[in-house]
Amino acid sequence: MSKKPSMLIVGAGAIGSFYGAILKKAGCAVSVVVRSDYEAIKEHGIRIESPLGDLSFAPDHVYRSGDMPETYPDFLILCVKVLPGVDRAAMIAPWMGENTRLVLIENGLDIEQELVDAYPYNPLISCLAFAAVSRVDSGIVEHKAFGKLVFGRYPQGIDGGCQILAALFRDGGINVELTERVVGERWRKCLWNTPFNPLSVIANGADTRTLVDTDGGEELMRAMMREVMEVAAADGYPMDESLIDKNIASTRKMPAYKNSMALDYLNGRPIERDAVLGSVVAIAKRHGIAVPHLNTVLVTLKMRAALEGRA
Repeated sequence: MSKKPSMLIVGAGAIGSFYGAILKKAGCAVSVVVRSDYEAIKEHGIRIESPLGDLSFAPDHVYRSGDMPETYPDFLILCVKVLPGVDRAAMIAPWMGENTRLVLIENGLDIEQELVDAYPYNPLISCLAFAAVSRVDSGIVEHKAFGKLVFGRYPQGIDGGCQILAALFRDGGINVELTERVVGERWRKCLWNTPFNPLSVIANGADTRTLVDTDGGEELMRAMMREVMEVAAADGYPMDESLIDKNIASTRKMPAYKNSMALDYLNGRPIERDAVLGSVVAIAKRHGIAVPHLNTVLVTLKMRAALEGRA
């Protein structure tokens, strides 16, 4: 392909802005669809501080939700939160052309099928992001560490679109791993997300260092990770137990970091409770597996949400 493909980021928050910047660095036309940050991004672009350097960029077009594009993008990259009541299929409808490839960079399990059902003829690439990145103000993002992407065609395989996208991210300076079994990689991502994100909310938005350094904190993380592993194995995606040590070690190496769920909670935004934790508990119930630690955290989050009027 001589001309670089066009990219549209729907949900240009921390993750969407960061990976949009990487694709812009690789030479792609990158446009964004935003809500609350529209005016700031329209006027100043997206500013990103990163160990990779200054990744700030001006999107080629800045759209509001529901606007019509001048042309359909080659790749639509969806980076919105997976929340109850959010119709992601309807959200992206104005931007999905006949030849548009849909890319998800989102957290959670069982999040692809509703989009496959809505757009059965558009290839879907499912991505897992391993990046410590936060939105600190309107149109301003801070990238602290990592950035690796793991992705493949959903529900399985690696196609030409995956290869093209991987080459572009690598050109922009990001490590990419392609996988034939992307659902299994979602389970591997849950190994970290499912304990750390919900517990950060219960602990009033605690950062990663607080979670692992508090007396009993690491032990609780490990217990929750073991339960995630047991459910994943029952679902056909076994993992090596050494991954628990690797996840804890990598967390200790990163700077003290408030994850996305902690930041959403602290800023009064809805959290991805069901996508990140509820789905794992539901799958455990289908397989008849007891997950007392995961279930306790889930019920506690529901109680807290009810008390705070966020249920």
